[in-house]
Amino acid sequence: MSRPLLFLDVDGPLNPYAAQPERRPEGYTTIRVTLTAGRPLRVWLHPGHGRALLDLGYDLCWATTWMDAANRCIAPVIGLPELPYVDFTGALFATRPDGVHWKTERIVEYADGRPFAWVDDEQSPADHTYAAAHHPAPALLHHVDPRQGLLAPDFTALREFAATLPA
Repeated sequence: MSRPLLFLDVDGPLNPYAAQPERRPEGYTTIRVTLTAGRPLRVWLHPGHGRALLDLGYDLCWATTWMDAANRCIAPVIGLPELPYVDFTGALFATRPDGVHWKTERIVEYADGRPFAWVDDEQSPADHTYAAAHHPAPALLHHVDPRQGLLAPDFTALREFAATLPA
C-alpha cells in the first residue's frame, strides 16, 4: 500500500496568524508576501516544520488557498521541496449550506481512496461526517489552533494515525 497523504493548510497550522499580532511565536521567522495587489501579508513560519513534516512518513500535499504559491513562498522557508497541491481554482470560499467546509469535497476527491490526514484550523463535525460518508479509507481531520500553529502534540497525533494504517 502507498503512503498516506498529508494535506497541509498554510494559514493556521504553518502560519499561526491568530497569535498575538505584536508577538511572533518563539522559534518562528517573519516573511512578507504579496500574493495580490495591495499590502503584503505578514506570515510567521517555523523553519523546523519542514523536516518534522517530512519525517512523518506521509506524501505531503498543499491544501490551501495559497495553492502553488505555497511552493514559492512557504516551502523554501520551512525546508520543504515542491509539493503537489489541491486545485481550489473556482472554489466558493464559503461553508456549504450543509456545514461542510469548502475544501472538504475536493480533498476527499484528491485522496481518491487513499488514507489521509488533513491539518487545518477550520474543520467542523460536518467535515468529519462528510469524509466518513464519502471516503472509503481511514481519514484524520486534525484541527490545529491558529493561535499556536503545529505543536509537538499535533505531530504526535499524525504519527499515531499513520501507525494505525496497514503497511
